[in-house]
Amino acid sequence: MILADKIITLRKKNGWSQEELAEKLGVTRQSVSKWEGAQSVPDLNKILLMSRIFEVSTDFLLKDELEMTEENQGAEIFTEKASEDAVAFRKVTMEEARGYLELKERMSGKVAGAVFLCIVSPACLIFLSAAQEAGRMKATENMVAGLGITILLLMVAAAVAVFIRCGMKTKPYEYLDSERIETEYGVTGMVKERKSQYQEVYTRYNIIGTCCCILAAIPLFGVMMFTEEDFAMATAVCGVLALVAVGVWFFVVAGIRWESMQKLLQEGDYSVSNKEKNAAFEPVCNVYWLIVTAVYLGWSFYTDGWRVTWIIWPVAGVLFAAVKNACMAVIEKRLSGR
Repeated sequence: MILADKIITLRKKNGWSQEELAEKLGVTRQSVSKWEGAQSVPDLNKILLMSRIFEVSTDFLLKDELEMTEENQGAEIFTEKASEDAVAFRKVTMEEARGYLELKERMSGKVAGAVFLCIVSPACLIFLSAAQEAGRMKATENMVAGLGITILLLMVAAAVAVFIRCGMKTKPYEYLDSERIETEYGVTGMVKERKSQYQEVYTRYNIIGTCCCILAAIPLFGVMMFTEEDFAMATAVCGVLALVAVGVWFFVVAGIRWESMQKLLQEGDYSVSNKEKNAAFEPVCNVYWLIVTAVYLGWSFYTDGWRVTWIIWPVAGVLFAAVKNACMAVIEKRLSGR
């Protein structure tokens, strides 16, 4: 436990607010907030004063390896952390934290690009098939279908290659998803500062992504206002896919970067309580998307209805939220009943 965490624990134990502690120490509330966020360190005089106020030793405050425990009688003592406690928390150093954040920032654009390819992959097949049927291409139906499917599979293969490569690079940090972590002194403050700086970009990217997805229907409805020609409708569908893909690109980039900071801070879906729930839900998530993919490919190849089968993905996305909420409720009930 680092100094910042000890100040928070001892302050709350005494039932004091940051303002009350600041008054006792003769400092501003902002100073206490920075100490608790590991953004600055109190000077020696303040540490001596805190040891008297909290009735603890200065060794306890200054040494990370010392931790508070309670004896059976309820009296508080300070002992060195036992070996079994040492394995309960994975220590994250400043170097590891910086390396992880930089890696996720680099990977976010690549993963988002791969998702973009998956979404637009049917567009070429839809466009070529419509052009051939409208007589705008001098090619047989089989030639057009073969070319379109080949392009689709190449785009999906490229996307999968990116997913695998990025997954291998982030594999050393998988423990952040499931294990309890304890950050080195200063890591929490650094991550909070980055998160604060990224807040505006995160909000802007989500707004852009939402607007793109909402406006994605405009090409389709716009064409319907002037013509019912199949080729024009197919072209509009391609436009819909492109706009949705652009919107999802912004969602993925913002989400990956924001998520990486949440993992280090153990906030949101990556709080200590939620990590166990997410670990239990992960198999359900994997099975769900495998089934959706199998249904999409099977329906598309069987009916050759690539122009309409793309609707599976937005429907599956909406249903996924319902499935997740239902599963999380069941998991939480089971965990609370243990």
